[in-house]
Amino acid sequence: MQLKRIAQGILVAAAWLATSAAHSAEPWPKARPIQLIVSSAAGGGTDTFARIFADKLGKVIGQTLVVENKPGANGLIGNDAIARAEPDGYTLGFTYAATLVSNKWLNPKLPHDVQKDLLPIAQIGAGGNILVVTPSFPARTFADFIKEIKAHPDKYSYGSWGQGSGGHIAMEAIKQQTGIALQHVPYKGVQPTLIDLKGGRLQVAFVDSTTSLPMIAAGDLIPLAISGTSRTALNKDVPTLNELGLQYSVDAWYGLFGPAKLAPEIVQKLNTAVNQVLKDPEMLERFAQMNMIDPPIKTPDEFRQTIANDIDSWGQIIKAANIHIE
Repeated sequence: MQLKRIAQGILVAAAWLATSAAHSAEPWPKARPIQLIVSSAAGGGTDTFARIFADKLGKVIGQTLVVENKPGANGLIGNDAIARAEPDGYTLGFTYAATLVSNKWLNPKLPHDVQKDLLPIAQIGAGGNILVVTPSFPARTFADFIKEIKAHPDKYSYGSWGQGSGGHIAMEAIKQQTGIALQHVPYKGVQPTLIDLKGGRLQVAFVDSTTSLPMIAAGDLIPLAISGTSRTALNKDVPTLNELGLQYSVDAWYGLFGPAKLAPEIVQKLNTAVNQVLKDPEMLERFAQMNMIDPPIKTPDEFRQTIANDIDSWGQIIKAANIHIE
């Protein structure tokens, strides 16, 4: 009887181990939601686009993506949560260029290494930020803008959506290459910048290419140049800084990331799925509506190289301008 009970116990244990092994071998993703950490506040442009993207990606991989906003510290809080997540493919991150590239240089005490602890999965879009002036500013071209600033070096300041933001870096690149002098006024987001432009408290700013569209269309803002490598979909008459003779080839981008030890097979599945989403006609239309160029299709390694190039380019500007966290 005792031997029978032992034999039964062995059979039960074997069955449990077999079931457990089969369960653990079940391919990703299993039937459980995927948390998508967004390193910005709810309701903003990044959050809005992240939710559209999450819905599309979820349909491709057959799984629900649940967005969780973790804003703060120029994206540092959300990015750190991504870096510290379990590398099981059920916690991913949606973030944008400045949160990684600027933080690499502006914050010497980062709790993570942006190039080692955050694993690039796929780039999601590319585009530039727009240099704008108000109708009261006495220039309608970039060349005349430079002449006016040089003629009145103490008269003007410019706004961007934060210290180390893409707009801040782009203007510092312009300053370094043209010799103009402009005081930076960092705002806590694009919307407050637009409000002060509309109210006449600010005449010059770098703004993103999406939320500025209504004011540009209404004539409340005059676009002079775009910082990206290509002209935007809805401002095709606005030249890039490169076209204007400056050396600045940095696009703003969104990206999908995971923790460093995420399995290569999961990374590849996600990259393939994301690139499928980016080719979807509805997504291409959405990119056009957001005034972004058609998204580049990249492998994880190509996206990793883009990040490395941007870190190098932005780092040179940040160090030359002595930009630091205030």
